[in-house]
Amino acid sequence: MVRQINKDTTLCMSLAARPSNFGTRFHNYLYEALNLDYIYKAFTTQDLAAAIGGVRALGVRGCAISMPFKEAVIPMVHTLDASASAIDSVNTIVNSDGWLTAYNTDYMAIRQLLAAHQVDKNLVFALRGSGGMAKAVACALRDAGFSAGTLVARNATRGKHLAELYGFDWQPSMEQVQADMLINATPLGMAGGAEAQILAFSEKAIRAAQLIFDVVASPPDTPLIRVAQAQGKKTISGAEVFAIQAVEQFVLYTGIRPSDALFQQAANFARG
Repeated sequence: MVRQINKDTTLCMSLAARPSNFGTRFHNYLYEALNLDYIYKAFTTQDLAAAIGGVRALGVRGCAISMPFKEAVIPMVHTLDASASAIDSVNTIVNSDGWLTAYNTDYMAIRQLLAAHQVDKNLVFALRGSGGMAKAVACALRDAGFSAGTLVARNATRGKHLAELYGFDWQPSMEQVQADMLINATPLGMAGGAEAQILAFSEKAIRAAQLIFDVVASPPDTPLIRVAQAQGKKTISGAEVFAIQAVEQFVLYTGIRPSDALFQQAANFARG
């Protein structure tokens, strides 16, 4: 039976500079499979404050927050959950009768993936980026027991602050950095932008590493992932991050946790 949108249908959405179809396909697949009267739609905006005001005023149940809004949205919500306040970064907003509570399910996803891939905490890492996603990654690495790593960011103020916050080193570029694990937490390689074909790390750095982790979800096979796989390196993709954080969002929005099998079906559908 085809679901019919009606006046009581609950809307959930996402806000990103470069919206993709992954979240829309993922959430709507689960809504249909579980016969929930919900619908999900991706948006972008040039007026974040107005968009968040619309979420509150129109009763939008949930709103996923992506680059570059993860930090800028903080003053626009009422309450920060511990997952968001711990790293001053938001990727999920839940609207309860006009009261906006912010969460960060990126952190949860990173922690789960490090464990699922059995990543050795003794690996020396280089994390590129200093924005909201980089904060989630850095915090997850620290909490997972990683102690030897460098945050690579051109913005010295943000880069140094983030590195000091989590007990890591900082460098403005990869010139002085050697790492076993490379992690990209920037928009480099993201579809739809001028940087879509740019490698986040040089091929030399990739050859010297054991594991490549790209948090960019669209496309799933970013230039960084393609080069790493061509060199036979172990990889973790942003599509994996997106799927795990998305299911945690789904639970926050609906109060229902899908089975592992249904989760995998939805993730495979979203990537298709």
